[in-house]
Amino acid sequence: MDIIGRKYIYFAISLLVMVPGLIALMLWGLNLSIDFTGGSRLALSFPDRVEQKHISAVKKELSEVGVKIHSAQVLRNIITVRTDVLAQKQDEELLRGLSEFKVKQEEFDTIGPTIGAEITQNAVKALAIASILIILYITWAFRSVPKPASSFRFGVCAIGALIHDVLVVVGVFAVLGHFLDVEINSMFVTALLTIIGFSVHDTIVVFDRIRENLKRAPGISFQKVVNESILQTLDRSLNTSLTVVLVLSAMLLFGGQSIKWFIVALLVGIISGTYSSIFNASPLLVLWHEWSLKRRKV
Repeated sequence: MDIIGRKYIYFAISLLVMVPGLIALMLWGLNLSIDFTGGSRLALSFPDRVEQKHISAVKKELSEVGVKIHSAQVLRNIITVRTDVLAQKQDEELLRGLSEFKVKQEEFDTIGPTIGAEITQNAVKALAIASILIILYITWAFRSVPKPASSFRFGVCAIGALIHDVLVVVGVFAVLGHFLDVEINSMFVTALLTIIGFSVHDTIVVFDRIRENLKRAPGISFQKVVNESILQTLDRSLNTSLTVVLVLSAMLLFGGQSIKWFIVALLVGIISGTYSSIFNASPLLVLWHEWSLKRRKV
């Protein structure tokens, strides 16, 4: 199996997966929750299944207390509403106005715009710092790799695979946010950091085998060593990912609604991370090596 020889095909597959999500991201952006934008989230339950009169009543009462509605979702007998920041007094007025429907408030969360902006900044910082630390760690860990390979290249190519995984997950959720009103919250950032960790683990397994094989067979071409290393670790990578995917699938089927999209993000990221570790990270390493050789000849 010549994975390196078909590297451009695998790069093209990655682009085909990423491009729709990137287009969705540019057109519609992400549906950010109040964790990032600030505001209030209410969950109001009714004795019976929600009807149009209930939705109209909630919208009317929120308008009367002077609060703008950003989104509203209905799930059986519960209406979940996202609004501007709703004060405690306004919330009490809302519940009084809906008293004839025997409404019970299941959830009431409020986050100020300052806190939301701070969470956004911290999320971006966390992802950036994690990426920088990964490059530094891999550069140090692979410092003894034989020439012409470079430990710095190993680190940068690992980050390239991580960027692929992050873009795939973010793109998928841009589409889900537009069509299914799925919100991005702080749990999504946790999912991204988990995906980064798992993807790096998978990539390092392949890179470590490349380093070992370069030491054992110094006369073999770099491309061939990389290809053989991928094939030697292929079963391990697939089996490890499959066990994680099976566990996550079970959690998705039997877990609660509160962690549903967190699990979906992990599933998409783990599958993408497995693909990128095998078909992107190491081929990128070979591509960089080939480009470097051509540059020296020129």
